Amino acid sequence: MNDETPARAKSEAPQPEPILDTSGDSDEPAFSWLTPAGGKKSGREEAVQETKAPQADSRAGRRAAESAASSGTGSPAEGSSQVAAGTSVDEPRGTAGQVFKEPLPTSALHVRPPEEEVERRNAQRESAANAKPVAPRVMQVLLAIIYPFILLILAVRAVTSPLFLWVEYNRPGFPGDGYGFSTDDRMTYGSYAVDYLSNWAGPRYLGDLVQRGGEKLFKDGEVSHMADVKVVILSTFGAGTALLILALIAIVYLRRRSTGGIRRALFAGSIITLVLILGLGTLAALGWQQFFTEFHRIFFADGSWTFSLDDTLIRLFPSQFWIDAGIGIGGMVLLASIITLVLTWPTRRRRGVVREDADSAAEPAPADQP
Repeated sequence: MNDETPARAKSEAPQPEPILDTSGDSDEPAFSWLTPAGGKKSGREEAVQETKAPQADSRAGRRAAESAASSGTGSPAEGSSQVAAGTSVDEPRGTAGQVFKEPLPTSALHVRPPEEEVERRNAQRESAANAKPVAPRVMQVLLAIIYPFILLILAVRAVTSPLFLWVEYNRPGFPGDGYGFSTDDRMTYGSYAVDYLSNWAGPRYLGDLVQRGGEKLFKDGEVSHMADVKVVILSTFGAGTALLILALIAIVYLRRRSTGGIRRALFAGSIITLVLILGLGTLAALGWQQFFTEFHRIFFADGSWTFSLDDTLIRLFPSQFWIDAGIGIGGMVLLASIITLVLTWPTRRRRGVVREDADSAAEPAPADQP
């Protein structure tokens, strides 16, 4: 291949740089046909003039125009020239040369509030951090109040059962019937009465029962009273079911939101139960007949719950039966509350104190500095 490079390019001697100084060049076009028609200025000259003229749309231009208009001694052009010269139009003549500076929108954030305000905000922040949620406390109080009623209703349900009848009629020392009912007769007729309290049958369930001789087993007044008792019992069981559902909701909520909340609620509920059952037991022990009478007056109308000794209800459920029923209800509630109290007693382990002590003991002690 032949090298066709010019001889000048092949020389190793350095070549002089071309002169590129354009300071002596004028803005006149090199050729007449490049001159714009009508004597208009070129785009370059117009751009230079626009950059030199003050912009009326800028903030400084507007302030200069407003100052000139208010003083009446100058024109917007003069105000613009003052702004272009770097002087502030809002300041007096003695402050000429100072540049107008607008405060930043966030300049107030750098101002420290008074010490009283700082202390108040810190106190509010600490109280908000130390405050405990209200909902767990409400659930704990609700569970503590519900617990005694649930125990009491469960004990009543245990007493109104055929099992309790069998225990009563077959225990030693229970008074017999002086009008001819045997233990088997009592168990049969008493089971009808107890079953009527918890089923959905009408008054005929008891009203149509007859004895061996063909006489009615229960009189109309007895059937009417048993219907009233049924309303009270079913209402009590319904309220107990609702309270049990609320207690389960509170337990689920406290299990998720409050550590140890269930234990504290049941502990408080067991204390309330003990106080309640001991108070009622004391009143019953001091005057059982008065206690029994006042209890019936609360739920039944006067005269609807008193019967003769030869009536079937008295023969099936004598006074000793109700004394034993009260003792059974109080004993079951007392036992359940004591067990709950023992199981929820706030020991150091249950309160987490032992764990905190173990964690603090496991932390290494800081080394002494020389």
